[in-house]
Amino acid sequence: MHTLTLDDIQQAARQVYQAMPATPQYRWPLLAERLGCTVWVKHENHTPTGAFKVRGGITFMHWLKRTHPEVKGIVTATRGNHGQSQAFAASALDLRALIVVPRGNSKEKNNAMRGFGGEVVEYGRDFDEAREEAARLAQQHNLYLVPPYHTELVKGVATYALELFTAAPDLDTVYVPIGCGSGICAVIAARDALGLKTEVVGVVSTEAAAAKLSFEAGEICETDSANTFADGLAVRKPIPEAFAVYAKGAARIVAVSEEEVGEAMRVYFTDTHNLAEGAGAAGLAGLMQEREAMVGKRVGVVLSGGNVDREVYLGVVG
Repeated sequence: MHTLTLDDIQQAARQVYQAMPATPQYRWPLLAERLGCTVWVKHENHTPTGAFKVRGGITFMHWLKRTHPEVKGIVTATRGNHGQSQAFAASALDLRALIVVPRGNSKEKNNAMRGFGGEVVEYGRDFDEAREEAARLAQQHNLYLVPPYHTELVKGVATYALELFTAAPDLDTVYVPIGCGSGICAVIAARDALGLKTEVVGVVSTEAAAAKLSFEAGEICETDSANTFADGLAVRKPIPEAFAVYAKGAARIVAVSEEEVGEAMRVYFTDTHNLAEGAGAAGLAGLMQEREAMVGKRVGVVLSGGNVDREVYLGVVG
């Protein structure tokens, strides 16, 4: 991936703001009281699709229309938020959107993807198998295969980081969930483009720790499974292009347990009355795990999405 400049991100922001407004970042007093540090929450649960990925969908589709005008549609694999983003952005430009999800995927996320104009296909036991099927369908139907990680996706996602750093330029640390990596790479890109010294800390699930294992080994490591209810984190193998960015640009990567994610979801509701999905709460879970080291500091956490099935959420907060 080429290094994103401030101009790249500002141009992306102009495209994003044609389809949605900037999301808020708030400094929540009860989180500060609980954790002993200033806590800015970036509310990516407040986008039109309820998650940060819509930004990358918008910029990617603009790029696709410009560079591949012959393309009639796209296909991609997802656990939900990336798929909603692609369906939302493709429909706006009259492109077909075929979305492959693993069997047993979130019913509510599947419904949302259909609501935004996507055609949903269930295939495989996990995200990685769904991704292989998406590649096959791209060939079969002559559709453009949208990868889970691409410079044009990161460019759009970096607009949320630009908003956060513009509102709170003196953050000591930002905690970002890691799935395929567009979020953390976007935060690193915006930080570097602005010349800030903020530490960027990635957060993975203990049940899907490939990014952390890879970061610590200095090379890509794969896990046999990624069975976490935080489905946005459920990746068995890092994407090489993303790994290259966070291996160099992240301060560290922490792993949080299912219990810690659930507790962070409850804390978000109690202290801010915001609904966070598992992956969306992972950043806060990372901060809660490291709270002693963060006392007195200015910290940002990315609430990356709020798309959680009602039954799952009731099981966590009930």
